[in-house]
Amino acid sequence: MTDQVLSMLGLAKKAGRVEVGEEPVGAAARAKKARVIFVAQDAAPSSVRRAQSFARTGSTLCVTLPADKDALGRSLGRSSVAMCAVTEIGFAGAIVKKLAAIDGEKYGAAAAQLDVKAQRAMERRAEQLRHEKNLRQGQLAHEKAVKRRAKRAAAEAKQAAAEKDTNPCQAETV
Repeated sequence: MTDQVLSMLGLAKKAGRVEVGEEPVGAAARAKKARVIFVAQDAAPSSVRRAQSFARTGSTLCVTLPADKDALGRSLGRSSVAMCAVTEIGFAGAIVKKLAAIDGEKYGAAAAQLDVKAQRAMERRAEQLRHEKNLRQGQLAHEKAVKRRAKRAAAEAKQAAAEKDTNPCQAETV
């Protein structure tokens, strides 16, 4: 079962949604881009403390994987990895759900918390799309109104010119 989790991490890495190593994980957490930080089960205590500190800084989860540094490294194309951060909420949620299926007692709360975060992210994205659609519709309505005004002004100018051409005396006698 952990092989599935590690292969999903590898897939996320290939998609460019995983930061590997202490510095990139810290940078992603500080930038609030990290969705979940994973730590190998045999990582040094100082690495675990740093990962937890990054998680607090970035308001994200820090989860210990049931895999050692070598297995985590192999799944991410490295020799050994102590920590990594998934930066996409869909991948993060799927990986933690797989972990919850393995050990619901240990990872169930994290899976529930990521589900809530994923739902909020989806709602924000839908709101952003609605906002962008409203902006586009407003811009189109504005462009149509400008065109109508331009046509009306051109028609009025043409009519005024036609009246002036047909009745040249009227302009002089007034």
